[in-house]
Amino acid sequence: MKGESILHPSFHNLDKDKQKRIMNAAYKEFTDNGFSDASTNKIVKTAGIGKGTLFYYFNNKQDLYLYLVNYALEVIEEDFFQFIDHTERDLIKRFKKIAKIKFQFLLEYPDMMNFMAKVMIEDDFQITKELQQRMTEIHKQGHTIKYENLDLSIFRKDMNPDRVFKLIQWMATGHAEELQNPFKHTDVTAIDYQPYFDEFDMYLNDIKTAFYQKGEGE
Repeated sequence: MKGESILHPSFHNLDKDKQKRIMNAAYKEFTDNGFSDASTNKIVKTAGIGKGTLFYYFNNKQDLYLYLVNYALEVIEEDFFQFIDHTERDLIKRFKKIAKIKFQFLLEYPDMMNFMAKVMIEDDFQITKELQQRMTEIHKQGHTIKYENLDLSIFRKDMNPDRVFKLIQWMATGHAEELQNPFKHTDVTAIDYQPYFDEFDMYLNDIKTAFYQKGEGE
């Protein structure tokens, strides 16, 4: 079960709704205030539980924090990745489908996704080497899923398909990095992600116009 290795096993005997309340309250508190300033008093108040109950399941605040990271990574790995259509060989269509899945996850797991957005864009001394390595491995896994098994023959015949592919990779990576900079040290919970997804979709349409053969990717 997700995250089971980090906390008291009896946590998983709790009612699922209660588990969700505790986790979402903790996700929000850590996102709003960071690890050092996060208050376990606020977490238990928001979750509607006693402080003793929280520390019955978790050894301390750091265990809770690391559990939240671990759980989020497992959701990404086990749930998010499985929705990606590996059979879609059109790069632009695959990008658009992945973007749609990302947006759906933001709607379904807003507290968790905002928390992970902050973890990933800020230097975090609380993350263990093991979790940092796992984050790196999941990032590599996501990269593979994004770019494997593509049909490069749909690119224009007068252009080198490998160079076109590399240009699109650079665009996607650069766009992601450009988005991270303004989000650093800001309230990520206040971000309206829709305009950024709309902007990315427009860039994809421009790429299709510039590099695809006419009639391809329709």
